[in-house]
Amino acid sequence: MSTHIISLLVENRHGALSRIANLFSGRGYNITSLTVAETEDATVSRMTIVVAGDEGILEQITKQLNKLLDVIKVIDFIDRPIIERELLLIRLDVSKANRREILDLCDIFKARIVNVTPKSVTVELAGRSSNIDEFVGMVRPFGIREIVRSGAIAIAKAKE
Repeated sequence: MSTHIISLLVENRHGALSRIANLFSGRGYNITSLTVAETEDATVSRMTIVVAGDEGILEQITKQLNKLLDVIKVIDFIDRPIIERELLLIRLDVSKANRREILDLCDIFKARIVNVTPKSVTVELAGRSSNIDEFVGMVRPFGIREIVRSGAIAIAKAKE
């Protein structure tokens, strides 16, 4: 099984997300990550869906997505060069003993400190999902109080 990033342009109307998500769940696929936001046109939203699955089945899902009335365009990034990013907010336990090490990791990963208390630090990091995973793995030993991830977003690399 491989991971696929699929981008959809959809009509920005009530129930579109539900109908699209049901298409995946009805075929037994779990959506790993899902992000939705308006585009430059307020009547259109872009959905970025990350799903793991067999290429043949995902090809059928793509065909079914194209048949949904809400869907304007389906882009499967399977063989296209893309720019992929995710946003992380993570609150870590901090002490005098580990504060410097956490700050050093933030510098290495180009993460931004967005809140500090005597016992915790909240960090923001944007980057490829693999970099987010690596950062989380590195700070896990310090103690994670809370973690929020946006899910992946992607755009095709420009050709010109």
